[in-house]
Amino acid sequence: MINIEFNRNEDNYKLLLDQMRRLEEEIKKGGGAAARAKHIEKGKMLARERIEYLKDKDADFFEIGILAGNGKYDEHGGCPAGGVVGGITKVSGRQCVIVANDATVKAGAWFPITVKKNLRFQEIAMENRIPIIYLVDSAGVFLPLQDEIFADKEHFGRIFRNNAVMSSRGITQIAAVMGSCVAGGAYLPIMSDEALIVEKTGSIFLAGGFLVKAAIGETIDNQSLGGAIVQTEISGVIDDHFPDDKSCLDRIKNIMDKLGHFEKAGFDRTKSQKPLKDVNEIYGLIPENKAKPYKMLEIIERLVDKSEFEQYKKDYGKTILCGYARIDGWAVGIVANNREVVKTRKGEMQFGGAIYSDSADKAARFIMNCNQKKIPLVFLQDVTGFMVGSRSEHGGIIKDGAKMVNAVGNSTVPKFTIVVGNSYGAGNYAMCGKAYDPRLILAWPTAKIAVMGGEQAANTILQLELSRIGTIPLEDGQMLIDKVINKYNERTTAVFAASNLWVDAIIDPIHTRNWLSAGLEAANNAKIAKFNVGVIQT
Repeated sequence: MINIEFNRNEDNYKLLLDQMRRLEEEIKKGGGAAARAKHIEKGKMLARERIEYLKDKDADFFEIGILAGNGKYDEHGGCPAGGVVGGITKVSGRQCVIVANDATVKAGAWFPITVKKNLRFQEIAMENRIPIIYLVDSAGVFLPLQDEIFADKEHFGRIFRNNAVMSSRGITQIAAVMGSCVAGGAYLPIMSDEALIVEKTGSIFLAGGFLVKAAIGETIDNQSLGGAIVQTEISGVIDDHFPDDKSCLDRIKNIMDKLGHFEKAGFDRTKSQKPLKDVNEIYGLIPENKAKPYKMLEIIERLVDKSEFEQYKKDYGKTILCGYARIDGWAVGIVANNREVVKTRKGEMQFGGAIYSDSADKAARFIMNCNQKKIPLVFLQDVTGFMVGSRSEHGGIIKDGAKMVNAVGNSTVPKFTIVVGNSYGAGNYAMCGKAYDPRLILAWPTAKIAVMGGEQAANTILQLELSRIGTIPLEDGQMLIDKVINKYNERTTAVFAASNLWVDAIIDPIHTRNWLSAGLEAANNAKIAKFNVGVIQT
């Protein structure tokens, strides 16, 4: 197997991973050395230190959205990680979501991406019925961008609506005020089940001293207005106060240790067994050239227990692979785009990565079967879209594609999506893109997400321009093509997708099993609704 092309692919992949690690390490510095030093001088732990202290020592921290906001707010000095750090981990043996404001980034102020990221954390907690812990240290809304944060349905107010919804569903929320907690943001800890505060550094109020002075003429400092003693002993707004960060975090550990248990979803799990094939070989199996074919089956066999994959309709609809397997002991159904060029029984050639009528029909049936059997679904995306052309249109590709999209949209078992390579057009939807509520959507560094590939987009735009004006000089046509391709190349990368939270994280392929296992464990905490496929054409 190992040859020159394999080695070249492997070198390219490891270079991509190294670039990702360097970018993430830079982001982890938050607001920079000066801001970090000022934060520490106040006796406060940094956001990542708080999470590290709170989580169990042997527990992994699956960070969500580390690249959120990357490159989006440079005119405002940047917003590393969206000014908030969070993800899935375990505290006192209980799986939960932790959300920690990073006050070294603009004093923890909320940018538009901060809101989007916090809503994603709450969505994960609600979908999986797992506790969520807020470590609050924020100056409130970033005022220069208030029009992008405040008034719409998925803006700042949605967070407090979610607080209320989670409370009504019995999903535990614990909040610790470890720094500023201002204005509308003050409702978050008070709408949680438990609200704690750190003395001297923590404060919570609807309006700070400067605004109080401007509004009613009263002169008062922030601690006298809404510090730990005021809010625990006078107002009773906060439940308890603590002398420092660690003692406050210790209380959270004790609370988590005593939580009751709910009925599980009942997904099947056996003893975990490692793949027989070397997962590290994935680096050499993914072609550097995205147009080149490869065998997705070889990828699957390096992700699943004992490298065993029981295919469904193996000889039908070959551009999608469907089948049953186990990941870290969890039973799953896998739907994956096959990137090989395949030959049908009729002698027709089908291009890998494209979804044909037969493969869409097969996938829809398999998805419905998994819902009937209560088996979670894993989608491995490397899709160029649905097949086009007269043969496909006359064969009813739209109808068969709609059948697959319907099955994905109505699926009630948990869905998990890994974007391995291309994720183009309606193929993104059919293969459970972000709009179809995957419990986790993760990208490998080779991922590309767009309505179509750059070259296809450029040539389409050129054809439209030619149909409008007739002819254009050859060099102008090439300039137009180059301009569109360059723009697509900038805006289709995994990093661009992650900066906009279209994916939860960019991960090393060899960590895929760990991420999926954590997601499946979380999903098992929430019972699933009965599957109803709705109106579907056959």
